[in-house]
Amino acid sequence: MMYKGSCLCGTVKYEVRGQLGPAIYCHCSRCRKASGTAFATNAGVAAGDFVMIEGETALKAFDSLPGVQRFFCSNCGSSIISRRDTMPDVVRLRLGTLDTPLPVPPTAHYFVASKAEWYEIHDGLPQFA
Repeated sequence: MMYKGSCLCGTVKYEVRGQLGPAIYCHCSRCRKASGTAFATNAGVAAGDFVMIEGETALKAFDSLPGVQRFFCSNCGSSIISRRDTMPDVVRLRLGTLDTPLPVPPTAHYFVASKAEWYEIHDGLPQFA
């Protein structure tokens, strides 16, 4: 399967030329800050399957923790991926940037112990502290 995605302004365009890992909702404080909302929706992707099509020079990185980089479009600010030095073969894709429909819905909520106090989870998906 191939997936296509882009940032809000369309400068950054990418393809995922392989499978998406399980989609999850992440409620950690860093994902909340990066997304500006209650949670981020992410999936792991093999780093070799993530291919920049356009706008690679507009992609900038921010070290959110030692060994963790978050990549975003420097024009519009859209978060695209994150990488961990300890997992060089995987990128975490921000699924809100996909232009191709997601084939299956997210499977779980993670880091709910630090979720936004004003957000309530009402689905039946598994939750992990």
